[in-house]
Amino acid sequence: MKTRFVFMVMMSTVMLANAEVTMKREWSELTKAEERVIVAKGTEPPRTGKYDKFFESGFYTCRRCGAALYRSENKFDSACGWPAFDDAVYGAVKQAPDADGRRTEILCDNCGGHLGHVFVGERLTSANIRHCVNSISMDFISQEAAGGHFKRAVFAGGCFWGVEYYLQQMPGVIAVISGYTGGRKENPTYDEVCSGQSGHIEAVEVLYDPARINYAAIAKRFFEIHDPTQVDRQGPDKGEQYKSAVFYADEEQKKMVETLIGQLKARRYKVVTELKPLSIFYPAELYHQDYYFKSGKMPYCHRPVNRFE
Repeated sequence: MKTRFVFMVMMSTVMLANAEVTMKREWSELTKAEERVIVAKGTEPPRTGKYDKFFESGFYTCRRCGAALYRSENKFDSACGWPAFDDAVYGAVKQAPDADGRRTEILCDNCGGHLGHVFVGERLTSANIRHCVNSISMDFISQEAAGGHFKRAVFAGGCFWGVEYYLQQMPGVIAVISGYTGGRKENPTYDEVCSGQSGHIEAVEVLYDPARINYAAIAKRFFEIHDPTQVDRQGPDKGEQYKSAVFYADEEQKKMVETLIGQLKARRYKVVTELKPLSIFYPAELYHQDYYFKSGKMPYCHRPVNRFE
């Protein structure tokens, strides 16, 4: 029986490695004007780009390869004549010395396409940084249309601040939202969830680009940043709202999580993580979002631990 169990875990590991493999997107064919900016590192005239005074809610992607670059909440009016952002999707934008020797160029990390330049120290926002981007280097995907381009995953592993902090720092993860799910009450508040009367638990909703990262990689990271053996608690936080759970969207996600749990159990971890079908996810209050990024503090009950080797 022991030999058969080990064999099954080994087979599951192979299945997990091959599941939901990230796919390379085909690069879009560029017009001559787009090629002049994206490939030849040119600059569009100021105040001529379609996204200069554009502030709809959604996501900005690379015009050439489609990788997610910026979120609309990080866009601001800098009055410079080009779209401006004070933050980028983690790992999506890289910097390089400009050919003129004076500025710093920003490029799509996925395909190397030229985006514009980055400037620091202008004090235009609290982040004190400005990504000055050519509109022609980007496409826009509205919040409503995001589901057709990206995928979602929902995890609960104690205080959502810490789970959000670590999952948001994965290349290919576009956004992580702290919130509540699994309960009975509509639009619960933080106090109602903490009271234990709503049935909800603290969770995060992950929006990710399947062409850059797969579900299995995110789920594995989830099991590495929290303790899946703790019942209704995580570190010093106690209560049903802090339980470990994965809310799967389909059978493929469910099987991937079951495989990971099987690997952990084979390593003698007494995993108590619950698997539940996806239910309505309610975003938490604004002050909970990006908590550690805004406060400058570090998670107090989450830390990366390599549980799979």
